[in-house]
Amino acid sequence: MADLNYNHLRYFWAVAHDGNLTRTASRLNLSQSALSVQIRKLEDRMGHALFERRGRQLLLTEAGRITLDHADTIFATGDDLLATLNETGEARQILRVGAQSTLSRNFQIAFLDPVLHREDVEVILRSGTVEELFRGLDALAHDVVLTNQPPLRDAGTAYRAQELGAQRVSLIGTPARAGRDGDSVADHLARHPVILPLSSSLIRVAFDALSARLGVTIRIAAEVDDMAMLRLLARQDLGLAVLPPIVVRDELQSGELVELAPLPEIRESFYAVTRPRRFPNPLLVDLLSQSPLRDQLP
Repeated sequence: MADLNYNHLRYFWAVAHDGNLTRTASRLNLSQSALSVQIRKLEDRMGHALFERRGRQLLLTEAGRITLDHADTIFATGDDLLATLNETGEARQILRVGAQSTLSRNFQIAFLDPVLHREDVEVILRSGTVEELFRGLDALAHDVVLTNQPPLRDAGTAYRAQELGAQRVSLIGTPARAGRDGDSVADHLARHPVILPLSSSLIRVAFDALSARLGVTIRIAAEVDDMAMLRLLARQDLGLAVLPPIVVRDELQSGELVELAPLPEIRESFYAVTRPRRFPNPLLVDLLSQSPLRDQLP
C-alpha cells in the first residue's frame, strides 16, 4: 500500500481552510490546474471525494471534514516539533458541538463532562438558533446539535434525535417571595409577577395552558429568549421565573434563590440531534451510548 503523500495533504489543508482554490493557488504561487491535480491525487489515495462544488462554493464532504481534522492535528504536531525538541504534540481528537443559544449552560456542561477533562480531546462549541445549527449539521460543521426542540420528522428528513433526559419546570424566586407553607401554584401566580420564556418556547406554551386551566390572571414582568437572562432577572427579584431548576442550580444550593413550587405537567426535554454518517465521530458515539444525563437531571 502506498504511503500518504504529505505534500498532497498540505495542499488540501490549505484549500480547505481558504475555501477557495484560486486564492490558495495564488498564495502558494501555483497554477490552479496544478493545485487541482495534487488534490485529485490525494482523493485517489483516500478513495473518497474530499470536496464538492455547489455553484461557486467549494464545500468539504464528510470524508473531507474528517481528513481536515487529522490534517489539523498532523501539522499542529509538526509546529510543536519545530518549537521544541523535547516535546511533540499529542494527537487530539476533535468534537464539534452546536448548542441552541437559549439552552441551559449547566445542561451543556453535564453532557460534555466525560470529554472535557481529557487532554487528548478538543471540544469546539458553537451556539446559535435551531435553524442555524441544523444548517451547520447539514454542512458537517457540527457532529451533534444540542437542543430542547427536536426537528420535525418526515420522509425528507434525515435527522436523528436522541432524548438525553428531561426535567421538571418550577416557579423560582428569591426567599422573600416564598410566602406561606402550603401555598399552591395558583396562590404564587396570583401574588407575584412572572418572568417567562418567549411564546415560541415549548415551556411557555405549556405554562400558558396551565395558567388557563388554573383560571389565574398572569402579570408578566418580562419575556426573554435566553435561560441565562431568566436566571439573572430572577436573582434581581423581578418576579418568579418559570424555568428548570438545573438552570439555577448554584443559586438554589447557595440559598440565593428557592424553588417555590414545581409546575405540574411541564417538563423540558433535551435532545442530541445528528445526521446519519458513514464515518461517525467516535467521541460522539461514546457520549451518546453512556450519557449520564437521564440519572443527573432532576
